[in-house]
Amino acid sequence: MEEDQKFIEDVVKAIVENPSDVKTERTIDERGVLIKLYVNPADMGKIIGKEGKTAKAIRTLLRVFGAKNNARLNLKIVEPEGSERPGHDDDDSSNDDILDDVPSDVLA
Repeated sequence: MEEDQKFIEDVVKAIVENPSDVKTERTIDERGVLIKLYVNPADMGKIIGKEGKTAKAIRTLLRVFGAKNNARLNLKIVEPEGSERPGHDDDDSSNDDILDDVPSDVLA
């Protein structure tokens, strides 16, 4: 497991109620490194946080980690099957919220 992947898993495991369910996948493409995060559906609220603040903080930490290692790192939080988010219909397949990968230049 790569250092950036382990870093994210360690941070997330410290937050969630079900740390054994935390999984990551790491891929590399022309835009940099993408880490997909999978958590127990019951822990989605903890990972997203109020108004998405926890998710944004985790992404910020990952980008700082990447900057120290001259790498462009992005995080995608994968929504588990059957999870329910307040204010979102199950039929709405557009992920136009914080679960989408946000380009680092937007947050800079």
